[in-house]
Amino acid sequence: MLKIMCTIILIIFIGISGNHAHSQEIGLSTFQESAQVIIDNKISQEIITSITLLSSNIQEIKIPIELEQKIRDNKRIQAIVVTNENNCVLGVTDKSCILINIERNPEDLGINAIQDSSRAIGDEFIEEINQVFDTNAKFFQVFIHTSAESNKALNTSGIISGTGTISAVYTMPMEDTMSMYGKISSMLLSKQIRESGGFYDAAQILATKENSKMSFSIIPSETKTLLQLRVSNDNAITSSMQISETPAKINPLGFFKINELNRSNYFSTGNYPLNSIFQIVILANEEIRVSDIKGNTIPTQTIDGMEIPTEITKNGWIFDPKEGTQIQGKYIFGENTSIDENELKFSLKGNNDQIKETGLDESITIVTIITIISIGAAIFYLKGYKK
Repeated sequence: MLKIMCTIILIIFIGISGNHAHSQEIGLSTFQESAQVIIDNKISQEIITSITLLSSNIQEIKIPIELEQKIRDNKRIQAIVVTNENNCVLGVTDKSCILINIERNPEDLGINAIQDSSRAIGDEFIEEINQVFDTNAKFFQVFIHTSAESNKALNTSGIISGTGTISAVYTMPMEDTMSMYGKISSMLLSKQIRESGGFYDAAQILATKENSKMSFSIIPSETKTLLQLRVSNDNAITSSMQISETPAKINPLGFFKINELNRSNYFSTGNYPLNSIFQIVILANEEIRVSDIKGNTIPTQTIDGMEIPTEITKNGWIFDPKEGTQIQGKYIFGENTSIDENELKFSLKGNNDQIKETGLDESITIVTIITIISIGAAIFYLKGYKK
């Protein structure tokens, strides 16, 4: 399921993105920035904050065109991930990793054949990857993912590290997130994106926080490649953060330790209201509902069971669902270039009334939720605004 969902994201993203740099029509640029908060009071008892910058244009997030083509030409490569997440796979401790994730060859019979053919593919690419990232990663092992534990560690979807994925694992000395994010972003992000600020600036702040980790993913498709730079921070929910005692006041930007979030100036030459989105997901043990929203809410219409904004030039929240044991909200900037923390604040209250079940299956992990909310902007565009 996770692999299918990640593939859907890639298809949607590549299929509808266009770099309409000089168009004033509503468009979806190849470059996107997303900030996410997940308050998991139900499964992991963690608060996960993250900033993701992604593009399908190798002029925006730069990797050599020859390497990008070589990766796409090898039909067995599903993804390449560079990360300083500890325990990237079982057996790795206090090391940064490069994972070359490979689809199993049906002709490989037995564990030795699987390991040999997978390592051969990994070894074919690791030297070029080391050159691109200025690393010196060495072969560690071939790892066959038999569960979603790596998904949980890396906050990724099934195509990255899900059950059945085979990873040629290469390790290198552990690097702190601030320096690793700074080095990789300066090498890979275009100068124009770096100098345009926005979520990139917020990501640099997040990278300095304790427990922050980063990853860079290359996910190929038939015609293009999705490039994703992500920094995240996980913290255990303390007693003061519990949402079981309602009403609970939520200050989303407070989890990032900032009081304002600016859009990237990269979008100033066009009309891209959906390329910068703030998203929040709340998982609760008891049914709750959103109340006391301090900022605006955007009028919506229901299309195929999803709340779609009727006017995306307006700024404000869209909560869908806004009650139950799982709350999901997206904040759209509209024509604004920044949002203040007071515009995002809201409360959660207990709901004793009978609520129609609108949540996700309880077996779905945080990783799946990250995948689902990543589709948000593209879905809005497809269902409501694509001409």
